[in-house]
Amino acid sequence: MTSAASILLVDDDYRLAESMALWLRELDHEVITAGNLDSAKTALRKHAFDLVITDLHLGDEDGFDLITYTRQKHPETSVVVVTGYATPNTAVEAVRAGAYDLLTKPLIDDELALAIDRSIQQRKIRNENDSLRKQLDRRSGMENILSHDYRMLKIFDVVDSIADARASVLITGENGTGKSMIARAIHSRSSRRGGPFIEVACGALPDTLLESELFGHVQGAFTGATNDRAGKFQLADGGTLFLDEIATATPAMQVKLLRVLQEFQFEPLGGSETASVDTRVILATNEDLARAVSSGEFRQDLYYRVNVVNIVIPPLRERVGDIPLLVDHFLREACEAADRDIEGFDREAVAALQAYGWPGNVRQLENVVERAVLLSRHSTLTIDDLPPELTGRTSDVSFASHSAAGAANAPLLTSANLSGKSLREALEAPERTIILQSLRDHHWNRAATADALDINRTTLYKKMKRLGLDDPRLQYAQ
Repeated sequence: MTSAASILLVDDDYRLAESMALWLRELDHEVITAGNLDSAKTALRKHAFDLVITDLHLGDEDGFDLITYTRQKHPETSVVVVTGYATPNTAVEAVRAGAYDLLTKPLIDDELALAIDRSIQQRKIRNENDSLRKQLDRRSGMENILSHDYRMLKIFDVVDSIADARASVLITGENGTGKSMIARAIHSRSSRRGGPFIEVACGALPDTLLESELFGHVQGAFTGATNDRAGKFQLADGGTLFLDEIATATPAMQVKLLRVLQEFQFEPLGGSETASVDTRVILATNEDLARAVSSGEFRQDLYYRVNVVNIVIPPLRERVGDIPLLVDHFLREACEAADRDIEGFDREAVAALQAYGWPGNVRQLENVVERAVLLSRHSTLTIDDLPPELTGRTSDVSFASHSAAGAANAPLLTSANLSGKSLREALEAPERTIILQSLRDHHWNRAATADALDINRTTLYKKMKRLGLDDPRLQYAQ
């Protein structure tokens, strides 16, 4: 049987209800009884139930009303119907009204137990699916693009306005501003969200490979082409194709792109058969395409074709007010991933974050927050947890501020001693120095050392064993 459930038992037969409630409580379920529709609704408003078990005939009242009420007001609660007047039509109507199952009186104990078990398990699966769906929505929609800046709010309005348009969209902005996220938001807001979203980094491939990647190829088109292969335009049919770094496309590739964006037709590399697709194309670049057109580096006709709707994402340094919001979001994600309990950055650290120019934009900010969470030993992050490019300090990572008195001589992590090491290996040397110094300062009193380092004693013991600090001879070493 699954874990104990909270159950609302509704029946106008008081003795039967109490007898069934007693049996259910013996199975470790929490049970509240109600004899009519009003008391059942009151109980549902006051308590959160996993399951409602109800008769269809509640005196002069209809149990179908309770099923409908539960489905509308408490959709997370399952309903099992128990009745002595069941017909095939009754069962169909009950399920249509929102009931999970229908049982007939007189009840068989095992049958009721199985129905409860199945309904609770089904509820658990439904809740997990809802959670996964919400996570997917957060990742692909605009819910994960956090901003209070008026320019970003206007971009959100544009995304909603153009989501279902067939026209090409050009997203421009510096590296790390979130162009890919905007493209995904357009896709997820559109009627194509059930289709594929395929991303291609045009600058990562040479021209020949890019043509094959986009349009596919036939067997024998080039050395190594042992069979036919569909391209990204074809794979994205019915969905969205996101072409990043479009300014890197060569003049020959620009000609091919112009045709497919005009006609949505192309021939695979080495082939003669024309393919037609229904693909929404979103393009992005960190270059000034208007300047590239003036210099002859980018075709003017292609520029006007792709620049139907232009979304310009402002750099992070121009929307400083968003930094605390983004920091809080990235901090929660990093703490969850690292299983850390950190309250946040102090005022001095936040001021330093807002004063920095952020050449890497939002992506760089996310990395800085993750780094601080991984390396800090305190519940509040300070300016000492920020990398040197934000603080103006010459050293890379100093652990002195995180140790007890006397650990100021802890070694620094530099590029020289990080070479070829994993993060854990790189952190072991300064961690060992800090713990050893603190143990010496507290005369090897482990409880006092754990308190000074703000960790529990079990964690300290494990670290001492892993770092070789449990050797008694260390206590007598100078």
